[in-house]
Amino acid sequence: MHPRRPAALAARLRGLAAAAGLALAAGACAQPAMSEPARSADRHGRDHRGLIVIAHRGASGYRPEHTLEAYRLAIRQGADFVEPDLVATKDSVLVARHENEISGTTDVASRPEFAGRRTTKTVDGAPITGWFTEDFTLAELKTLRARERIPAIRPGNARYDGRYGIPTLAEVIRLVKQESRRNGRHIGIYPETKHPTYFAKEGRRLDGRPIGVSLGAKLVETLVAEGFTDPRRVYIQSFEIENLIELKKKLMPAAGVDLPLVQLYDDLLEAGPYDVVYNARRGADMAALYGGLHALVPGGLDEDARYGAFATEPALQWLKANYAAGIGPWKGSLLPRAPLADQIDANGDGRAELAEQGTGRVHPMLGWALQAGLQVHPYTLRAEEPYLAQTPGGVPQSVIAEAVQLYGLGVQGFFIDHPDQGVAARDIFLDLSRPLDARD
Repeated sequence: MHPRRPAALAARLRGLAAAAGLALAAGACAQPAMSEPARSADRHGRDHRGLIVIAHRGASGYRPEHTLEAYRLAIRQGADFVEPDLVATKDSVLVARHENEISGTTDVASRPEFAGRRTTKTVDGAPITGWFTEDFTLAELKTLRARERIPAIRPGNARYDGRYGIPTLAEVIRLVKQESRRNGRHIGIYPETKHPTYFAKEGRRLDGRPIGVSLGAKLVETLVAEGFTDPRRVYIQSFEIENLIELKKKLMPAAGVDLPLVQLYDDLLEAGPYDVVYNARRGADMAALYGGLHALVPGGLDEDARYGAFATEPALQWLKANYAAGIGPWKGSLLPRAPLADQIDANGDGRAELAEQGTGRVHPMLGWALQAGLQVHPYTLRAEEPYLAQTPGGVPQSVIAEAVQLYGLGVQGFFIDHPDQGVAARDIFLDLSRPLDARD
């Protein structure tokens, strides 16, 4: 017996949390699952057992999202991958924005020279009014300045409004290369093609002409041009299916690259892939477009198909066999929550903003995906109280506890707005997973 070991362990965990300026909260623990890519390690040689931290839109909990400064800060906080959402400009350059409508993340609404470009468009079936990237050249977008998207929740980020511009994908890649050299470790990118059906087939510019831009083709073209095609350093993700199949079967082979693809999942019951909706409404040959996946959905693919139809064991096995290296489920589908009768002030700031409680249920897609050999990278972890929940037993969870719980369930990584807290969670999880006799 080692009577002093528990006290030493507690001190070690407090030290890990304190190193990030954080407080440790409860979480589930288990031996970490091995991942498909080579094991990750930091510049000090610590083995992370293949577990990764993905900076969601950069360190978006600390800086306005999708700016070079947000990506730079994420890398310096220890993120393994940074995530740029990709949309296209009028001159077909890929830039990093969460949406192609940019009034919420830039100062375009205050720029009189662009007032005439405000319009209403239908994007993925929903009418949206504002200013759209496809109506601006890159040179014009470069005159705009980034703003915090949710200033009411992140007032500290709003202090940086106006300081940063809109980066291109090429600029993000160059930053990642520079910071990899500076930090002595290989950092990757995790780009998402945003609204690929809209950009390639359905969307129109302000003058009424079709946009006609393949985000997948432009993404591969840029990766090749920038010499950034190491499959250990790139994941490509999308909420749509057709563009990922096109990447796997056509675009990447034509370019001589083979990069891991990740199928994103929105709410399993309420949402569906827009490419399926678009193609079904136009009477497309769904079997020709989607292969055997069409036959795995009861009744076949139609415009009412929801993501849940692609979260079954046979569907996940088909994804793995045909195009996907991983899945990115919404955490609310993976670990369902229930609303609290009364919201709670868990952090003592005088505002009762914690509104949900975990149910204790885990969707079986997690086990099915892991059994199929898929990576599982849920989204999105955020540290602010409105995004957190209680455990089923009534203990308020921090984002660190949430991340430790996910690692314990077998996920190999997650998207997080506060990368430093994700890194702290990984350190805590791996330390907890070591046998007591193996500890210092």
